[in-house]
Amino acid sequence: MSTATSVEAVSAWFQGLQARITDAVEAQERAGGGTATFLADAWHKPEGEKLQGQGLTKILEGGTVFERAGCGFSHVRGPQLPPSATQHRPELAGAPFEAMGVSLVFHPRNPYVPTVHMNVRMIAATPAGQAPVCWFGGGMDLTPYYGYDEDARHFHGVCRDALAPFGDDKYPRFKAWCDEYFFLKHRQEARGVGGVFFDDFSALGFEGSLAMTQAVGDAFLQAYLPIVERRRDQPYGEREREFQLYRRGRYVEFNLVWDRGTHFGLQSGGRTESILLSMPPLASWSYQRQSEPGSHEAQLTEHFLVPRAWV
Repeated sequence: MSTATSVEAVSAWFQGLQARITDAVEAQERAGGGTATFLADAWHKPEGEKLQGQGLTKILEGGTVFERAGCGFSHVRGPQLPPSATQHRPELAGAPFEAMGVSLVFHPRNPYVPTVHMNVRMIAATPAGQAPVCWFGGGMDLTPYYGYDEDARHFHGVCRDALAPFGDDKYPRFKAWCDEYFFLKHRQEARGVGGVFFDDFSALGFEGSLAMTQAVGDAFLQAYLPIVERRRDQPYGEREREFQLYRRGRYVEFNLVWDRGTHFGLQSGGRTESILLSMPPLASWSYQRQSEPGSHEAQLTEHFLVPRAWV
């Protein structure tokens, strides 16, 4: 841990980010004619459990704009890094660790508004007899049900601009990493139109890597809210709603089968209710469903779920 930036200061920034984002979501609810607010569920894991620490889970359900929006902060410590965290760092296997971060998934009600995910985190591990090893991870990605080029270009443009001060290589590298990571290997299908993703990052030193992670977190509202405002009042019917629920099933599959964050939380003994706040309130599955050729639904897989240079 840097002497210039304390654990408390980093934790305070994460908590402030959570508050700014949830305040903005509640403002979107009011602007959309709703009254739903976040339930704030503070939790604590005492000494003696597999994982110790505390957090604040904020969840909004049944809103006019957001059917379910979860945004969690956690700061935990454990005696041993779980396998999901050491697959790329085998030298840290068995090391005690400390982790903190903010993770969110928002599932809008209107099928024309995309689902969004964002996560920013810091992990520090201390191998026996050695100094702590600290790294960062995070990113954001967009999962539309009905795609629009202008939405994808806007989202990627904000991601690119947020990373620009940290090197011209960061956006192309993290964009490609996102396309590779958020991919349902069992279906050979992308989860959405991507964004940026990075993990095990410490190349800029502690202060620089923290600053880059903060820049990504701070850019989230600018990347997502203009899309919500553009689409939230777009008329839709039963056909669009049914397709939304079908595509949400893909989201569930990815989070439970492939997502390292979900695996890390469950393997380390984290709080299950908070870990699974990413799940949609409703989802469905259909056997070998095929969209009508030329339809807006068919465009999703033919045009938007194909990795491309959006900016």
